[in-house]
Amino acid sequence: MKLLKKEDIKQEVFDLYDAYAHNKLERRDFVQKLSVYAVGGLTVPSLMSFLMPDYENTFLVAKDNPDLDSGFITYNSSKGGGEIKALLSKPKSAEGRLPGIVVVHENRGLNPYVEDTARRAALSGFMTIAPDALSPLGGYPGNDDEGRAMQRTRDRDEMLEDFIAAFEYLKNHESCNGKIGVVGFCFGGWISNMMAVKIPDLAAAVPFYGGQPTEGIENINAPLMLQYAGLDERVNAGWPAYEKALNELGKENVAYFYPEVNHGFHNTSTPRYDEPAAELAWSRTIEFFKEKLV
Repeated sequence: MKLLKKEDIKQEVFDLYDAYAHNKLERRDFVQKLSVYAVGGLTVPSLMSFLMPDYENTFLVAKDNPDLDSGFITYNSSKGGGEIKALLSKPKSAEGRLPGIVVVHENRGLNPYVEDTARRAALSGFMTIAPDALSPLGGYPGNDDEGRAMQRTRDRDEMLEDFIAAFEYLKNHESCNGKIGVVGFCFGGWISNMMAVKIPDLAAAVPFYGGQPTEGIENINAPLMLQYAGLDERVNAGWPAYEKALNELGKENVAYFYPEVNHGFHNTSTPRYDEPAAELAWSRTIEFFKEKLV
C-alpha cells in the first residue's frame, strides 16, 4: 500500500484526531468514527498509525548537539507539584548572562517534541527551561495516550504554579539575565496566557493555539504574540473577546493566523505539522524574544 500523505486525509479526520487528543472522544469512539473514513484502500490501523506522533524521525536538534549544554534538573514548586523535573538548555558559546524562556508542553507532559523545541530555542541564544508537569506522577510515561490520561488527573491551576516556579528558577539562575519570556503549545498556550496574567515582570509571552483568559487581563504587562491555526475553530472562538479586552486595556499584542493549517501545526511529530507555517511562526517567535528579552 502506498505511503499516506497529509493531502490524502480528509479534514474531518484531523478534526476527529483533535477531539481525541483533547479528551473530547474516548479511544474506542475515536476508532469507531475513524472507520467511516477507512475507504478506498485505507484501513483504520493505517489511519491510526499515520495520525499518531513519530518522535524517532522528527527531531530538529540532536539530543547531544555539541553546541548545547542541555540536561535535566529538578526545582521546587511549593505551590504546585513539589519537585519538578525540567530540561535546562543553553548554548555552550554563550558569554555573559542569557535571557530566559520557559517552554511549556501540551496536554500530555514533556514529550520529545517539546524537549526538541526547547533545545532549538536555546540554540538561538537563550537559556531555556522545559518543565514536566507530570513529575509528581512519575514524569512523561513515554507515550502521549498515557501522558494525556495522567495530566487529566492534575489540577491545572497547580500545574500553572509549576511553570510560575520555573520562571522564578530561571530568574534567580546565575546564568540568566532576569529577562524571561514564555512560549507554550495547546495547554501550554493557555499556561503562557495565564503566566502573563499572574507574573507582573514576565517580559514576553508567545502562546501557540492556547486558550484565552477571561479574567485578570488588566494585570498583563508582558507583550503578547499570539499564534493561531486558521482551521482551529475550537480555540479561535475565544480570540475576539480576548482581543477586544487587550485592546481596550491598551495591552501590547499582535496575533497571527496561519491559513489552512490545523491546531498543532508547529508539532513536527504528527501529520498536522505544516512546515511553512511552523517555520514562519517560529522565526517570528524568536525575533520577538530577541526584541523583548535581550
